[in-house]
Amino acid sequence: MLTEAENNKKKVGEAAVAYVKDGMTVGLGAGSTVNMMVETLAKHLHKENIQIHVVPASIHTERLAKKFGIPLTDFSEVEQLDLMIDGADEVDQQFQLLKGGGGSLVREKIIASAAQELLIMVDESKLVATLGRFPLPVEILPFGWELTAKKLAELGAKPKIRGGEDKPFVTDNQHYILDCSFGEIPNPQSLHNQLKGLVGVVETGLFVDMVSTVLISSDGEVSTLSKK
Repeated sequence: MLTEAENNKKKVGEAAVAYVKDGMTVGLGAGSTVNMMVETLAKHLHKENIQIHVVPASIHTERLAKKFGIPLTDFSEVEQLDLMIDGADEVDQQFQLLKGGGGSLVREKIIASAAQELLIMVDESKLVATLGRFPLPVEILPFGWELTAKKLAELGAKPKIRGGEDKPFVTDNQHYILDCSFGEIPNPQSLHNQLKGLVGVVETGLFVDMVSTVLISSDGEVSTLSKK
């Protein structure tokens, strides 16, 4: 028996796979919603006899795709993707995203930037008027991370190393993540630019002007918001 949250993830995943067409190269993000969607995608490919290639955004997503027989590729084989499907921690009214709760924000952003369309799956609790309710993940180099954290604090953040100082969480790229509470983020682009200017910062979880379509699940139903 699925919980309400799991049922919403299942439904939004079913809606997302309908966007996958024969011959596409598709990016798959990371996180709990994507995890549930991968098996649904595999069934969709088999049922509709669709051939695609997938670029995964995390080692875990790669393993799941292999488990369900979804064919993989990488950027040595493709220059552009037709579609990327991913989740988000927050979506604001201007279609800006806060992402990185799953720890794969750098790879997700690389894939999203190469995709013609970015499709985001969320439940209605992820919709916000202004980003910042969720701490902003900032991926950083391990070397001198304490200094990077101090620089972030000087910009108004309350940085907290993910996993704790004794056993920090390590990304697939062998970096650390600082979860930074800034409060409301009315200008995501400006904050992103400031953070990327700090030595030691690899990438931020602010995905600005990248989204094409947002699928929103609520009470087992899915609605669509689109920029088109």
